Amino acid sequence: MTLLLQYVANGLAAGSLYALVALGIVLLYRCSRVLNFAHGDLATLGVFFAFSGLTRGWPYGLALLGGLAGAAAVSAAFYRLLIKPVRQATALSLVITTLGFALFLSGVMVWVWGTDTKVFPFPLSEVRVFRLGGVVVSELTAGSLAVGLVLVAGLSALVQRTRLGLAMRAVAQNPVAAQLLGVPAGQVLAATWAVAGALGAAAGMLLAPAVLLDPFMMLDPFLKGFAAAVLGGMDSLPGAVAGGLILGLAESVFAGYVSVKYKATLSFVVIVAVLLVRPEGLLGRPFHRRV
Repeated sequence: MTLLLQYVANGLAAGSLYALVALGIVLLYRCSRVLNFAHGDLATLGVFFAFSGLTRGWPYGLALLGGLAGAAAVSAAFYRLLIKPVRQATALSLVITTLGFALFLSGVMVWVWGTDTKVFPFPLSEVRVFRLGGVVVSELTAGSLAVGLVLVAGLSALVQRTRLGLAMRAVAQNPVAAQLLGVPAGQVLAATWAVAGALGAAAGMLLAPAVLLDPFMMLDPFLKGFAAAVLGGMDSLPGAVAGGLILGLAESVFAGYVSVKYKATLSFVVIVAVLLVRPEGLLGRPFHRRV
């Protein structure tokens, strides 16, 4: 039982980060119907912005805020300059646009910061641990889980209790009707992309101390976040959170009781299984096309 609780604790910590990545993916898909395959690279860019601030002697909090703001600004600019002009194009064209931007960002990061892995300073240690009965949890794991849950709650409050959140929901529901009612849809969508970029960067900053920082650091977490989004439902923010936590728990238990070797493939098995059994995801709504 103690061993299972240990796996659950580790799985929840990883799942909270997957949920942050999945929330950014779902938020963009709900509002703009775009699958942003550059989401992971935007997150990594935000972490590099924060790393550059730290290496220049900025206060820690200011460097982290600078990284979040940088990721948000680049994400909003990406929407304004590249996505908005081609929004009426086919879904495949939009996917190719985001993939092209992802490759561009990877090249820029390699050119500016190189390919060598870097240690991202973090106030929480993976060596110092808390002991809860027989369960051992590192400071970094506990902190990642706590911050992840706080950010999830913050996004929920933003969407449900603010004017910006109301505008986001209106644009997601019916952008034409929202514009007719005076909602500046373009500004709302740009703000949505900025929020998604900041969420991704926050997840990257929590991951960087454990996995080390390099231009391709977020590739695996992005795929896990995408799997979590599919699992929970691409149009459901609660589904993204549930999908991330479920995937994190499943990976941890699978690695502990079955094999660490095939842990990385579990997310792809999840995607295929969910699409076969429930294409709309666990909490998503069935899609009906009118003919």
